[in-house]
Amino acid sequence: MKMINIMKLLLAVGIMSSFYACEKDNYDAPASEFKGRIVYQGEPINVEYGQVTFELWQPGFGRNGSINVTIDQDGDFSSLLFNGDYKLVFTPNQGPFYWRRNSGGTVDTIAVNISGSKTMDIEVTPYYMIRNAQITNAAKVVTATCSLEKVITDANAKNVERVSLYINKTQFVSGNGTQYIAKTDLAAGSIANMNNISLSATIPDIAPTQNYVFARIGLKIAGVEDMIFSPLQKLEF
Repeated sequence: MKMINIMKLLLAVGIMSSFYACEKDNYDAPASEFKGRIVYQGEPINVEYGQVTFELWQPGFGRNGSINVTIDQDGDFSSLLFNGDYKLVFTPNQGPFYWRRNSGGTVDTIAVNISGSKTMDIEVTPYYMIRNAQITNAAKVVTATCSLEKVITDANAKNVERVSLYINKTQFVSGNGTQYIAKTDLAAGSIANMNNISLSATIPDIAPTQNYVFARIGLKIAGVEDMIFSPLQKLEF
């Protein structure tokens, strides 16, 4: 008799556990889209694909970790979230820009309320902006010209390390070794005039053959891991 009661008890516990598991599995997935761009004065900040992120924290839910949102190379971002209140922050050394600090000197946060889908641009302050970028092709020789605007000039200012021209056969273009087929670097010491920078690179043979490439100008800032880029440009030849 005792064995039968124990078996009944175990069966009941198993059924309750199954109901609980099904109930957990039936929770709705996050469905509110939070999207936008990282911008400076309304202009998108172009970065390396998959390398720049910001964090979203939701206080009061016992979470020990953050939700990481990755920035696309054109400055766009998108994430599916549950409705609620979040705190948005760029951790130190994320992105080619200076993220705001509070009076205590620690990185500041932005309050974000999600109630249905939300579009919001995030204003950042880049160390530099690449201006007047022009990229052309002639007989498979790509020439790029630009100027550099130094945005941050106070104690947080940084120096230029180099300017680079990157060419790739796909739309993903950066200094990542898998994201260029040709490049040219111009070290800071070789830049005579920040308002008149010129670089060139030759398009190599591509297999399988295609009659176009993509190119961007990248700026490496001294002491900053992430580069800032000019908008992507497609070149036919």
